[in-house]
Amino acid sequence: MHTHPDTSPFDSRYSWTRLGITLLIAVMGNVGMWAIILIMPEVGAEFGAGRAEASMPYTTTMIGFALGNLVIGRAVDRWGMTTALSGSAVLIALSYGVAALSPNIVVLSLVQVFIGFGTASCFGPLIADISQWFETRRGIAVAIAASGNYLSGAIWPVLLGWIAADAGWRWIYALLAVLTVLLVLPLAQLLRRRLPVEATAQAEAKSSARAVATGFSPRQLQWMLGLAGIGCCVAMAMPQVHIVALCVDMGFGAAVGAEMLSLMLLGGVVSRLLSGVLADRLGGVRTLLIGSTLQCLALFLYLPAGGMVSLYLVSLVFGLSQGGIVPSYALIVREYLPAREAGARVGFVLMMTILGMALGGWMSGWIYDVTGSYQWAFLNGIAWNGLNIAVMVVILLRGQRGQRMRAVSV
Repeated sequence: MHTHPDTSPFDSRYSWTRLGITLLIAVMGNVGMWAIILIMPEVGAEFGAGRAEASMPYTTTMIGFALGNLVIGRAVDRWGMTTALSGSAVLIALSYGVAALSPNIVVLSLVQVFIGFGTASCFGPLIADISQWFETRRGIAVAIAASGNYLSGAIWPVLLGWIAADAGWRWIYALLAVLTVLLVLPLAQLLRRRLPVEATAQAEAKSSARAVATGFSPRQLQWMLGLAGIGCCVAMAMPQVHIVALCVDMGFGAAVGAEMLSLMLLGGVVSRLLSGVLADRLGGVRTLLIGSTLQCLALFLYLPAGGMVSLYLVSLVFGLSQGGIVPSYALIVREYLPAREAGARVGFVLMMTILGMALGGWMSGWIYDVTGSYQWAFLNGIAWNGLNIAVMVVILLRGQRGQRMRAVSV
């Protein structure tokens, strides 16, 4: 049974409406990732914590975020987006409330695991869900949904700083608990519609043909994408996590480093949207390869950059190159792996990219401690970036060869 073109659920008016709702949820829901960064100095001062100890709540947030992408992705496949998102919104709101009452930094760190876990529902699972509703324009749709994360980071810290003024971090968390219930829960109810079974079967037939052409099983492809995700994100973490520290070391100050990070994120939003347009023409693998190669070149540019102006320029170039990489994984999963398992498989690969960010952030700091410089940390990032490029080249070439062999046999 085939879906008639006029009634196709793909790229329909409803698909675009659903994308708009998805973006709103992503901008609100992803605040959990950024709020902890905003309150970190105040938390450290209140609890008398050192720099490493004050960073622990952020680390536990990212652990929860990584796990949430995997677990909630599976829940979406089973029960649908509305149920998974509603449960997550309740968990986030309750966790904010408990966190606001934290008597010490250990309790706050533990509660942040649940905030990170719930927040993940507004990243990987939302991206996987919206990818199901598009075919021709899937690239730009996924890019818009993924941009919600960066937009949340650009909007909420400024907004919360303005609203809260001197009210303190506990008041901010209480406010976020209320806003999550008032905004995310109602919006989640608008995503109740499920994709027709015949449309899912149609999408699976196409992805199965592409996967067979590579000669790899779905499980092998998934692990290869996970390895590639770790590689690109170990590289990505070096400038993103350490640019502020690098600027302090070079005597430019933390404020300049924060501006460079903002510039990087802004470039990342532009990059995500451009990559989405490109992916609709070239496919996910080629788009990811272009982004990864440009990211590698940008990392090389950091090595000779010694002045403030050159660091600003390189940071912008880096942001413009890397923003489209992570969303491309969702596209590749949808192009090569079973559609009915999109939530779990996208969730797994995005979990690996987040673990890559965590590993890369720590590894770069460790290399700095050992060598007294970030030069080797940049070179380490370039090497991991090379691993990412190698994996994607193998998938691309094997797929092309498989398709040629099938064409000859037919």
